[in-house]
Formats: sequence, structure tokens, C-alpha cells
Amino acid sequence: MYRNADDVLILSTGGTFNKYYDPITGELKVDPEADAVRRIVRAMRIDPEIVCIVGKDSLEMDDSDREAILQAVRDSSKQRIVIVHGTDTMERSAAYLDGKVGDKRVIFAGAMVPYSIDPVEATANLAFALAAALAADAPGVHLAMHGQLATAGRLRKNREEGRFEKVSASDRSLV
Repeated sequence: MYRNADDVLILSTGGTFNKYYDPITGELKVDPEADAVRRIVRAMRIDPEIVCIVGKDSLEMDDSDREAILQAVRDSSKQRIVIVHGTDTMERSAAYLDGKVGDKRVIFAGAMVPYSIDPVEATANLAFALAAALAADAPGVHLAMHGQLATAGRLRKNREEGRFEKVSASDRSLV
């Protein structure tokens, strides 16, 4: 079967991935228009549908935001969806969607360093998530970070080491 990026919906919810430095306020702000995502897909010479929702740092998200993400997934005619999300609560949002997406394949990805500061991690994680969305048929909710792909609840952010890591079955309750 042939698949390409047109088969994928990218939902951009904000997060560090989309932050930029505002020289007026001296703060990092979330770009609600997802310019970083758009630059990456343009550089890849692909044209998936991109929809911006929520537009927040993930630490500011609540269950009403997660419900909006879930509704966007359910409302889409696409079966393959990549969600660009902040890494601080990506696991929580993935758990919220887990078991509620029907036969759709949903892949969460993000970046711990804003694209605007260093584009390498964001680009690698988005490209990996797109490949993960297209390469397999297994429905459900997955996380694609730092070269690792796992179902919801099996990958977590290690804040001390600044990377995502596999969660063993005995540690799963910690997620």
C-alpha cells in the first residue's frame, strides 16, 4: 500500500516546539500559528493538512484542552494523526486520548528545545512521528520522541537527563 504525508493530519497544540523569543517582553512565547511545524514540512517538501488548536504551553493545558484535542481527532476524516504537543504534559494528554480514538493511529511528538532556538530536535521528532504514522497500521495512541516509539504509558520524560525513556511494566503506574 502506498501512503504519503497527505494521508496525515498534523494537530499543533503549541508547546516548547513552537516557542519563539519575543524581544519586546524578553520571554519565550508559544506561536499559535505553528510556524515551526510549517517550516519543517515545507523543508521536507510535503504538504500535510495542519490544524492549530489550543496554542498553549502544555503546563497550562487542562482536561478541557485535552477534550478539544480528542474532538479534533474524532472529527477528522484522516486515520493517521500527528499531534505536536508540549513535552511536559504529553504523557498526560496521550493517556487522556488512549482508548478513545477508535481505529485511528495517533502519534504525539514534541521538542524539549524550541525549533526557533535549535531546529534539529524538533525536525527529527516531527519527521520520526510522520514516519511512525505512515509506516504501520496499528491504531491507538503512541509517543514518538528521541528515536523511540511507544504506546501511551510506555514512554516518559526524564527531566533529570533531558530525554524521553522507556517505562518498564513495573514503573507504568508512575506515568
